Amino acid sequence: MISSPPIQWYPGHIAKAEKQLQDQLKRVDVVLEVLDARVPLASQHPDVPQWVGEKPRILVFNRMDMIPPSLHSEWKAHFKQQGEQFYLTNAKQGKGVKAILKAAQKAGEGVNERRKKRGMRSRPVRAVVIGFPNVGKSALINRLVGRKAVKSARRAGVTRQLQWVRISDQIELLDAPGVIPWKLENQDDAVKLAICEDIGEAAYDNQRVAAILVDLLVDLGYGEILKSRYGLDPMTGTGENFVEQLACDRYKNDKERVAVLLLNDFRKGNMGQIPLELPE
Repeated sequence: MISSPPIQWYPGHIAKAEKQLQDQLKRVDVVLEVLDARVPLASQHPDVPQWVGEKPRILVFNRMDMIPPSLHSEWKAHFKQQGEQFYLTNAKQGKGVKAILKAAQKAGEGVNERRKKRGMRSRPVRAVVIGFPNVGKSALINRLVGRKAVKSARRAGVTRQLQWVRISDQIELLDAPGVIPWKLENQDDAVKLAICEDIGEAAYDNQRVAAILVDLLVDLGYGEILKSRYGLDPMTGTGENFVEQLACDRYKNDKERVAVLLLNDFRKGNMGQIPLELPE
């Protein structure tokens, strides 16, 4: 589907943070990997299972409000079949967060059982929150802590360094900057991450990505939403044609403005609850 130039984004602070994260993972008891519910497969970092090893891992399916509720149980069944612990959240509103906290504490209980057998005192369970940039990690931590403990914003690259946040006497959280593979091998996945703003905007061209968004929505059966919202039928041509025609009709041929409009409308949920991936 995707032609050159490829989407790539690997700023220096991520390379540095990834090395620090791998060092800190030795001290962690349980891993919370945050996924974007609109693209839960594309937003899984391929190296995380290798980094985590035998440690318990919990998949946090964030932005559950941005996909149809009917998909929640389907995704749950999909990941359960793969033996994954899976929880749905809307970190922005705090939905599903208490269940994550309980699951993290339970997953880390074995650590203190082993310490007790060795005659050592109990300590807080150490959890780390990891995932692609801008999938909602900081918002989740702030909800878990119950205050604004870490910076959070709707853009990639806000968290620049690792920091420990104490939630209670029972659990501590490590907030890590967003990590992405040094090379985005699967460009279909890369463009989905760009559409959802889960990688930095310096990685891609808005007009190209917006055109692919239109094509994707048509393929997924959401063409009528575009037609009713923008008064233009996307089924009569390509996504590129749609962007060009909309710019010509309404925005004085400003294709960049149209591209940003389309992307922001999708990202803010103005088009409705639309997933870009479905369970197999």
